[in-house]
Amino acid sequence: MLKNLTIRNYALIENLELEFGPGLTIITGETGAGKSIMLGALGLVMGGRADTRVISDGGDKSVVTALFTDIDPELRQIFDERGIDWIEDADGRPELTVRRELTASGRSKVYVNDSPVTLQTLSAIVPRLIDIHSQHANAKINDPAERLRIIDSLAGNSELLADYRMVFNEYVELRRAIKARRERMAATAKNIEFLRFQLEQLDRLAPKRGELKEIERRFEVLSDADEIKERLYALASILGDSDRGVQSLLGEAVSAADKIDFRLLGMKSEDADGVSGIVERLRALIIEAKDIYETVDDLNSSVDTDPAALAKLSARMNLYYETVKRFRVREADDLVALHEDVRRQVADVTLGDSELPEMESEARRVAHELKLKADELTETRVRCAAEFSRLLCETARPLGLANIKFTAEVGPRKLSASGQDEVEFLCSFNKNGTPKPIGDIASGGEISRMMLSLKSILAGHINLPTIIFDEVDTGVSGEIADKMGDMMHAVSHDMQVIVITHLPQVAAKGDAHFKVYKTDADTRTVTHVRQLTVDDRIRELAAMISGSEVSEAALSAARALLKA
Repeated sequence: MLKNLTIRNYALIENLELEFGPGLTIITGETGAGKSIMLGALGLVMGGRADTRVISDGGDKSVVTALFTDIDPELRQIFDERGIDWIEDADGRPELTVRRELTASGRSKVYVNDSPVTLQTLSAIVPRLIDIHSQHANAKINDPAERLRIIDSLAGNSELLADYRMVFNEYVELRRAIKARRERMAATAKNIEFLRFQLEQLDRLAPKRGELKEIERRFEVLSDADEIKERLYALASILGDSDRGVQSLLGEAVSAADKIDFRLLGMKSEDADGVSGIVERLRALIIEAKDIYETVDDLNSSVDTDPAALAKLSARMNLYYETVKRFRVREADDLVALHEDVRRQVADVTLGDSELPEMESEARRVAHELKLKADELTETRVRCAAEFSRLLCETARPLGLANIKFTAEVGPRKLSASGQDEVEFLCSFNKNGTPKPIGDIASGGEISRMMLSLKSILAGHINLPTIIFDEVDTGVSGEIADKMGDMMHAVSHDMQVIVITHLPQVAAKGDAHFKVYKTDADTRTVTHVRQLTVDDRIRELAAMISGSEVSEAALSAARALLKA
């Protein structure tokens, strides 16, 4: 619902702020007063073309701001995808502010909830917010997707369509995977000789994860084997039990300590015990030195000085280095995965892709399921289209379209995310006329009344945005005008309806009534809008009935229309 519209420095409007409510809002005013200017400003926030000529003389920019409440919750996905804040009021109802700024230099800026957005993003949002219908603007119904959405909404196809789309997405993904696999196999087949050469190189190496690091470690040990053995031997000699070895020296230290009576040194008994514990500590050192000696001796024995083993390691290590360089991988372990991949590619060409037949079989199964669901959708659409065609004609005939012929025609098309159907709306307003696509019919009062009938049917079935009818009642009067007003009021029970009209019968149906007028200042003409009280409405309706000279009879007629 459009709750607030603020216009600053736009054409004849200096500063205008309007508050709208639910139900049916009427806007009236003399020709040229500025009603079209209001729609032009609103068109800016709907993504319309920006023209610097609308900026008032002397102004630096025009700003139009529209606040919408109770917006379609499905818009949240668009907001999340494009990084726009989702705002809710104190009662938890989502609301949205669109602001369009146009500078004198020609720059145009768009903001949604104070986030800058592109016109493309705006165009994805505003159709869910507001819909303008006039004698010259019914382009939305010319959109095939919109016509299909109307039929699906009337048919209650939301659950069936969701099931279909789930299967359709599965089918598309399967076909994509099969295509990619075939393309990969075709590319592999072209390079089979090169792949076989690569496989031969990798087979010769037969890489294993972690092998190169182990080879490098062993190679480093073998390269320095003589020097390592010499140093280990020297260390073992120091730790051994030779005359000057650590074990012999520690044994002499134990004998010397054993001969000392530490109590004779005047120390307390507990201290003496602590000092005499030195003997035990020395004996523990002997045991530790012996253990270290045995470990060093074992290491010395394990060091291999075999030149043949060193040469073998060197050859294997160099083969790894060459293969890493040839295949341009980051490290040797990457060769393991590459080896498996090349082996699989060669096998796929040589033996055929074992998984491809299974994927194709699954695709055929899903395609069959998809066709069944598409047929089910088609059946519901054809049935609904026939009922919709009958109902629209019945609804439109009382509006002066006695000879209307309307057919919602469901035809075949290529499978897509919306099914296998396309919908065309064919219409004729003449008794002997041949129905033609709505897009081929010149816009006018007849098609506008037909659109009003269509919206009245949809009102209880589809989440429609705010609707603005711009003088769609032109060319009608009397009973037909009264019925159009009743229909607009009925539609307003399900959504907000704003009507710009010259007909008192329609204006009298409104829940709120605004008048557009202009005044002449010293330097310029300014457009104003004000909400009318009950007395104001009586006089406005009387003026619409009788012209500038408001008669008592016109006032009485106005009161009768308002039932006031």
